[in-house]
Amino acid sequence: MKHDFDQKLQRYQFPALKHGVYFNHAGVAPISGVASDALIKYAQEASNCAYFGWGWYARCKQIKQNVAKLIGAVNGSTIAFVPNTSSGLSLVANGIAWVHGDSVVITDAEYPANRYVWQNLEAKGVKLIIVKQDANGIVDPRDVCDAIENKTRIVAISHVQYASGYRIELKKISEQIHKAGGYLCVDAIQSVGVLPVDVKAMGIDFLAADGHKWMLGPEGAGIFYCDPDLLEWLKPSVVGWLNMVDPYNFGDYNFEFSKTAQRFEPGTYNISGNLAIGASVDMLLELGIDNISERVLGLTDHLCEMLEAKGYTICSPRQQEYKSGIVVFEKQGLDKTSAVISKLEKEKIIIVLREGKFRASPHFYNTFEQIDQLVSLLP
Repeated sequence: MKHDFDQKLQRYQFPALKHGVYFNHAGVAPISGVASDALIKYAQEASNCAYFGWGWYARCKQIKQNVAKLIGAVNGSTIAFVPNTSSGLSLVANGIAWVHGDSVVITDAEYPANRYVWQNLEAKGVKLIIVKQDANGIVDPRDVCDAIENKTRIVAISHVQYASGYRIELKKISEQIHKAGGYLCVDAIQSVGVLPVDVKAMGIDFLAADGHKWMLGPEGAGIFYCDPDLLEWLKPSVVGWLNMVDPYNFGDYNFEFSKTAQRFEPGTYNISGNLAIGASVDMLLELGIDNISERVLGLTDHLCEMLEAKGYTICSPRQQEYKSGIVVFEKQGLDKTSAVISKLEKEKIIIVLREGKFRASPHFYNTFEQIDQLVSLLP
């Protein structure tokens, strides 16, 4: 399996490797070589002939099919293109007919994109129930389930938490919120492209993810998933010409929303961004998410072993079911953490600080030798 993966990997280029060692895929990742090629090709086609004969929208339809395959969705009709994760989450928050007294369950470990959008609903009389993480950054799924009330409409949670790397088990939560008559909305930006995601098996009703992290695409181009049974229930919150069932019949003003996730796309696509994501998704599917996950978890396991041997404390949960591509670590008595980051940057090695701790997030094209290089330069 490893030999087959390495052979496939040789067919792809990662230009960032020429300039240093990049361990911040949980932040903004370098785009892949195939994504870069797709952007260049689009620019050449658009500058030469614009829309004459290139079939960009047909390609975008195929990209939706591939995204659906990547996340275990039924088909591309459940996928919409969005500018970013916040926009996808907002489609849910602003598309539900809320009643005063409804509630949303979130955690206190969420990235701001998955907090403010729900906090904004308090003006409509929606109650925010916040489940606390423990001292190790773990949110117990049982605590989330216990927080669900009869009037809870949404549990909004990140599949992987940005500041700890903790991966939560979603199935139990989805079962509990469905019993209560509500829905599970997942911020999957820290898992899609690096860990297996199966919206059907996990019971996910809505999912949003930008492509600029583990999918190795550009910023400003993301994906949104809506369960097929909820497509016509969730109201589009931004309305334009493309939302409609027959959008290209320009002179016939037929106000009828599309029966597919296109109902959440009000206007012209970010063609360049979508094509770039599509190229990366093709690569991810060809390499295989299970293979990618095995490789990345192997790299992070090695990183944790090396760090502990050097006296660092691993702050990320590392049990098999909890771990992800994110490793957060610290060292007692080390005050000038920002100086360490600056030193590493001078050596062309990129990690970041999150909440005063170091965070490294390698991807599948990084190597064990690069992990060793990072650890060797830490004080």
